[in-house]
Amino acid sequence: MKFILKLSLFSILSGLLLSCGGEQKKEEKFLRPVKFQEVGFLGGERVRTFSGTARTDKIINLSFRSAGIITQFDMKLGQKVKKGQLLGKLDNVQSRLAYEQSITQLNSAASQMNTSKLNLNRIRSLYEKGSTSLSDFEAAKNSFKNAEESYKSAKRGVEIQQDQINYGYIYAPEDGIIASISAEVDENIQAGSSVAILNSGTDMEISLGLPESVINGVQEGMEVAVDFTSIPDQTFKAKVTEVAPAVDANTATYPVRVTVVNPSDAIKSGMAANVAFDFGNHEIDENRLVVPAHAVGEDSNGRFVFLIEEDGATTKVRKQEVVIGSLASDGFEITSGLSKGQKIATAGLQTLLDGQEVRLQ
Repeated sequence: MKFILKLSLFSILSGLLLSCGGEQKKEEKFLRPVKFQEVGFLGGERVRTFSGTARTDKIINLSFRSAGIITQFDMKLGQKVKKGQLLGKLDNVQSRLAYEQSITQLNSAASQMNTSKLNLNRIRSLYEKGSTSLSDFEAAKNSFKNAEESYKSAKRGVEIQQDQINYGYIYAPEDGIIASISAEVDENIQAGSSVAILNSGTDMEISLGLPESVINGVQEGMEVAVDFTSIPDQTFKAKVTEVAPAVDANTATYPVRVTVVNPSDAIKSGMAANVAFDFGNHEIDENRLVVPAHAVGEDSNGRFVFLIEEDGATTKVRKQEVVIGSLASDGFEITSGLSKGQKIATAGLQTLLDGQEVRLQ
């Protein structure tokens, strides 16, 4: 009986041990995620991205050229307009009054000119008959000439006052879309005050500012890539069309404009854009390797990087001593210890150990 009890206890303990051992085998090993980068030549990977804003290539501020109260305002946000379409007008009370006064002055000048002409013809006839003096004839000619000049001046005054009335109207200067409205009917407007913004033109531009560290690498006609946060999974080709020669005092950057080559109706004016410039196309130095500055560590033995070594499904990091050269814009120049195409860890050097198994991300 005792033998049977001992055998049962042994079987139970053996089962427990096997069960615990099985659970231990199922435990997964934690692998530290590591960011990495391939070693490349100086200037080989110099893509820089800057933020900008989309806009049509032609933006027109609409305004009246005279002051007055708005009596008609046929504009709505997003409205498409045609060139020459009437968009708004003022009461034009002062301009109309001035126009009527100029008409009165023109009629008076015309009457005086006709009277002077009749008098000149009469004096000329008498002079030819010898019944009047030369001085009377010259005086009549001067009087007619002055009356004629007054008439011409009054006529120009009518044209000017007519223009003043026309200044109280807004006509669409181009085909486009109303992008902004800043006035309403019955509002008193000063001359030159913007009442709306018209987006015209067929091309879509991105305006942005670049720092002085990269501006010399940008030229007109340079190809760039543009993407929009609001238009996911789509990249547009664009070309640099304007590069400012002087810095903008407000932003301390150089204004640059790029034009989208393959525009889409999905691109709306005011959208935030990311513009990628590739500064490495013509600046690759195949004699100088470079790695990011933050990928290089230092200990008592000197400078080092962590090489990524892949062996089937296993990935480990190995401490590799390197000799660095000068500090370039891309990072440290490597004169010894690495070769092009090798993978190195670019983050978390302080927590990595030589020979540690990791997971790439």
